[in-house]
Order: sequence, then C-alpha cells, then structure tokens
Amino acid sequence: MIRTSSSVTSLDEISASYDVEVVDPTFVPKILYGHRASIESVVDTELGIESRVLVLYTGGTIGMVRNDRGKLAPIPQELEANIRRYPHMHDETYAAKRFNGLNNPPLVLPDCKEKRRVVYWVYEYDPLLDSSNMTMDDWIRVAKDIRGVYEMFDGFVVLHGTDTLAYTASALSFMLENLGKPVVITGSQIPIFETRSDGRDNFVGSVIMAGSYTIPEVTVFFNNKLYRGNRTAKVSTGRLQAFDSPNMSPLAIAGISIQVDYRSVFRPTCLEKFTVFDSLNRHVGILRIFPSISADTVRSFLQPPMAGAVIQTYGAGNMPSNRTDIMEVLKEATERGVILVNITQCMHGSVDTVYETGEGLVEAGVMAGLDMTPEAALTKLSYVLAKKEWDNETKKVMMTTNLRGEMTAVSQEDEMETRELDVISSIARVLQLSSSDDIEHVKELLIPTLFFTAIVNADIARLDEIYHNGIEINLQDASGWTALHMACNEGLSEVVTWLLQHGSSVHVRDKLGRTPLSVAIENDYHKIIGLLIRTGAHLTDSPTRLGEAVVTAAAAGHAQRLLSYRLAEADLSCTDPCGRTALHAACTVGSEECIRVLLDANVPTDVRDRTDLTPVMCAEINNNHHLVELIAAHEARNEEMRHSMRS
Repeated sequence: MIRTSSSVTSLDEISASYDVEVVDPTFVPKILYGHRASIESVVDTELGIESRVLVLYTGGTIGMVRNDRGKLAPIPQELEANIRRYPHMHDETYAAKRFNGLNNPPLVLPDCKEKRRVVYWVYEYDPLLDSSNMTMDDWIRVAKDIRGVYEMFDGFVVLHGTDTLAYTASALSFMLENLGKPVVITGSQIPIFETRSDGRDNFVGSVIMAGSYTIPEVTVFFNNKLYRGNRTAKVSTGRLQAFDSPNMSPLAIAGISIQVDYRSVFRPTCLEKFTVFDSLNRHVGILRIFPSISADTVRSFLQPPMAGAVIQTYGAGNMPSNRTDIMEVLKEATERGVILVNITQCMHGSVDTVYETGEGLVEAGVMAGLDMTPEAALTKLSYVLAKKEWDNETKKVMMTTNLRGEMTAVSQEDEMETRELDVISSIARVLQLSSSDDIEHVKELLIPTLFFTAIVNADIARLDEIYHNGIEINLQDASGWTALHMACNEGLSEVVTWLLQHGSSVHVRDKLGRTPLSVAIENDYHKIIGLLIRTGAHLTDSPTRLGEAVVTAAAAGHAQRLLSYRLAEADLSCTDPCGRTALHAACTVGSEECIRVLLDANVPTDVRDRTDLTPVMCAEINNNHHLVELIAAHEARNEEMRHSMRS
C-alpha cells in the first residue's frame, strides 16, 4: 500500500516512539487497473492457503507468438489470454469456483504440492521491450513498479529478454534495498507457446519460487535452477541452459522435488524497511584490457564525465607490469576521483594480488573486485556512485564490501571453525556415531527442536551457537509458525531483535494466514509491533476485515488493541460491513479511552453508517454526552489549526 505521513500525538509514550503512517485502503496503483476486484477478493480471504504473485511482463522471447506471416513477434495482450488456455499454467476449475462472478479473475497455478496455491496476475508493459533496448531507465521503472505494489503481493516475477537479463538482475539486486520478498527474473530461448519450449518450465518454476519459497533476493530462474541474480551471466545463445553462475552454486535446484540451499540465501539483517533506490550514475563503463592496448585508448576512455569504470584484466587480475604508461593513466584517473574496479576476464575465479603484475594496479589506486561478474561490477558501481550521502572514500569501501552477496568476501567469522553443539557431540558419542553422514542426520533431526526451545527460553547464546551450526532461520513448525511467530507470541523483544538481525522474514504466514505482526497485535506487544513495522512488516487484511477488527476492539473498550493497530499503520477509520467505524462503536459503549486513541489518529468524525448515524449521534442516543463534548473540542482544535495554516 502507499502510505501518507501523519503526525503522532503524545497520548502514550509508546505511540510517541514510532513514526506511524496511515494506509489508504482505496489506493490501487495504475499498473493494477482492471485487477482491483480480483486482488481484493484474494486479500479478503484464504490468506492461509493462497499466495499472491505479480508477473511483470517486460518483453522478450518468452512471450512471443507467431504473427500472420508465421514470424515470432511480441503481440500485446496475447500472453495472458494464451496462458488461460494452458491447463498446466492455469487451473480454470479452481479459478471459476474460487473467483465466481469476477469479470477478470486472476490466474491460478494448478496444485504443485506446495503449502499454498499460487494466484498470480500479469501486468504487461506497453510497449513490450526487446532486452537489447533495455536501459537504466527501464531498470528504474521495474524497481518503482515493484515498490508501488510491494505490500499487495508475496512475490514478484519479471519476464525479460535474455540478452541483458543478467544486467537487470544485478541492477535490481542493488536498487531494491532491504528486500524482504522474492523477485524472480526469467526468460526463455524458445517462446512459451511453441510446441517445444523451455519457456513453460522457466515460467512455472519462477512463479512457484516467487509464491512458495522465502528467498528474499533478486534471483534468476533458468533451466530448473535458481541463481542469485547478481552472480549470473548469459553463457550461451543456442543452449537451453543459457545462464550460469560461474562462482556460486545455485540457490535452489528444481528436480523431482525442489531443493533449496537456505544457508546460502542472502537475507537483510538490518532493522530497516524495504525501499527502492531509483537513482543511478550513468557515467560508468567497462574496459577490457588486451595485448598492446594503447595508453591513449585508456586515457580517452577515462576522460570526464566518466565517474567510474570496471577494468577487466588477465587471469587473477594481472596487467602487463612493463606498461608504466597505462599505470600512470590509471593513477591519474583515481587521483582525480574516478573509481576503478579490477575484475578478471575469466569466467571462473577471482582477482588476487598474489602476482607482481597485479600489484601495480593496487598501487595505482585500482580496487580488487574479487569474483564479481562484469554485470554485477558495473551495476554496483552505478549504484554506489549515485549515493550522494557517501563521500568518495566511503564509495570505495562500499565497492569492496559484499552488499548483496555479489562477491565472495571471506570474513573472520567465516574463517572460524564451527564448533559442534555439545548436545550433538554427546549423542554422537553415546550412539558411537563415526560417520559424518550419521552425525549430519542427527543434526537435521535435533537442531530444529533445539532452535525452537532456545527461542522460547530466550537463550541468545544458544541461538548464536545453533545459527553458526546451520539452521533455516524461517523454519516452520506443523502450524506454520516460524521462530519469529513464537517470539512475538511470547513478547520476547530481545529475541525478536536477534531474529530480525539474522534474516528472519516478517512476511511468512502460518496456516491461518497470520504473520508475526498479526500475532504481536493479538497480544498488544507494542514494542515488538514497532520493531516489526520498522523492519518492513505490514498488515495483510483487507479494509473490510480490518474494519471489523478495529470496530470489535472499540466495542469492547479495548484501547490498547486500537493503539496496536495504529502502531501497525492501520487505517483506524475503515468501516465494517454495516458501515460503522471504530469511533461509532466507541461512542456507543462510552469508551473515552478508545475515543482519545481514535481522535489522536485524526479519524473522521462525520462518517455515517448504513443507518445514517454519525458517531456523535451514537453518543447522544446512549446518553454519553461528555463524549459529544470531547469530539466537539477536538473538531474545534482542528478547525483552529486549519485556519492558522490558511492565514
């Protein structure tokens, strides 16, 4: 949802501690015009058994169809219409039953034996773009489109041409900051509707990964493998395995079952919301060194307005050591502020300064890009250089820092030998286990239990130990609860903070559709609600369901629950099916505390329910005249403020 800021009064010390925003439940971004009814129908019900995915169709071979002359071409509005005719991509029976009466129902994947059915929508770009024509402006557009509907969906798929797909994947990985949901990019070598095609598997696999797996990265799904987006490169024009990740294994492999390497997933670990950085520096480039390259060529390439460049060198980052003329040009460029990053021309491997021929680059101020791909190095450079709040030294540090898993940077923590958990070691000794496979099997059985026990006991030291022995941080129990659900239910703010700092997702839903935020609201743990909102959690209820919840809370005189919803950025003015607001209910039962919470949230006081009653009328009918005076005083203050602003 799009939010608009509102001021927070000092009714309560807790509410004053957070920047509370108001959600406009009627807002639907332009890219979803025509889909509003079907989106709201999914938001309103079945949250526990369905997940929502938005497919952004930018163009490319994957969606092409044969025109009247038998030639493959991108034809507008054909992709979704054709998908509806393919039973392995759309379950018409389920859709007809689930969305009965809708003129434009969403698409539904057939049952894939995953935890939830995946319901998805296709937004088609106009015009459709050939990937060779993609520019930085198009990367920014995709990023902004995701930002505009981020809270409405559980995951996103971007259909893209293959030629520049790796550039887009790398760029989005940096632009989408603190990403908490999957963004999967895919394409195909053969159009999806051809008789023999890789497009169908790529498409279906991408939608499944986006809707069913908690992998909050920009990834590329191709040929049954899920790669980290900023680690990919196009390696073939003719093979169906068109992409590879030269220096990193796939995050997931889709065989008979889907195997995910959760330990390799790069998760946000700072307590910040999802944002999009939509400014890129265009004065960047790639210079490939070749034998006998002239110093004048290098000098011309690095002339202003060039702000940064990726230098592709030989082997492990080597330059001809006898070319002092080129070294002087590079040094001149770095001294005037141009940021230069050295990566290898080889497909596999990393830049290393072990050779004397590479040491000269370091002395010239060129930084080692380790094992970054050219696409990742270039887009990262464009992203870092556009950060106006960073000075040049900070930008250099960021270029050598592993920001999104784009490089293999070995830290001291990684180099430390993992200490076996004492309980695992004890069991291994008692059972006389000597095989590493047997010990691993014991770990797989026991570590989840130890993990959840440590959560409930708020044992941070044990959590650290278990984490370093390998645990899927978003592991779910039989009810669908994660460790974050448990910590929120118990009110363990210290544990919640630890989990968020170690990559726990605030978006995972249990079998009843409840997120950790829902659990925290149910228990009125205000500090935890603030932590979750700060980290990007958001309400998933429809306006109608939310209206019922806040009206029920007000009718019970439950001011703390109303404050919980306010801290969770709920719209406290939404109505129930009878058109009543929480203010109607509070005025009816005479709850002054609830009314103060609602007035501090600046809810409208003149809304009429279906019986044509306003909140003030409800107060008068029930002889709560002191509440009429309270509301009148509030309205007078607001009018005085509006008058002073006009004058």
